[in-house]
Amino acid sequence: MGERKQVLDGEFQGFVTNRWSQLMRTAFLLTGQQHAAEDLVQSSLERTYVSWRKVSAAGDPDAYVRRIMINTHARRHRRKLKEFLSLQDEAPVLDTCERGDRMAQADDRAALLRALAQLPVRQREAVVLRYWEDLSEAQTAEAMGCSVGTVKSNAAKGIAKLRAIPALTEKVGSRGEN
Repeated sequence: MGERKQVLDGEFQGFVTNRWSQLMRTAFLLTGQQHAAEDLVQSSLERTYVSWRKVSAAGDPDAYVRRIMINTHARRHRRKLKEFLSLQDEAPVLDTCERGDRMAQADDRAALLRALAQLPVRQREAVVLRYWEDLSEAQTAEAMGCSVGTVKSNAAKGIAKLRAIPALTEKVGSRGEN
């Protein structure tokens, strides 16, 4: 029994090591604060570890952890914890752009994070999971615990609100992109 536990612990450690950056990026986009993202990832991984035997046997630990993150985040939001995207947060750059002007990319990132903060939680979840995590509508629905139609609706409303934010449309329009 002890050997099996060591194997499971090793598998879990490997999972955490391989997925940490992606989990942090998703949590940061959901919460808007570095420390809140760290707390969200840590509490999600704690819950995952307790059920790791079942999770690893199911074959898709990423989906399981995403679902825990969404549920935990929603629970915190329901408790009326306010989330703010703050320029004072000294968050590490979780996504690095590969080309172009780094200062402009930092400005674009800051504008996008401020815009995401303006979205209602469910719309932000749908946009982050669909477009940053590149999940299908069905995977997003599973992670959010809702129907595919709800995902489509929340994602469409979220994108529409993002498109209506002048700071974003100016940045996109200034480069001639759509």
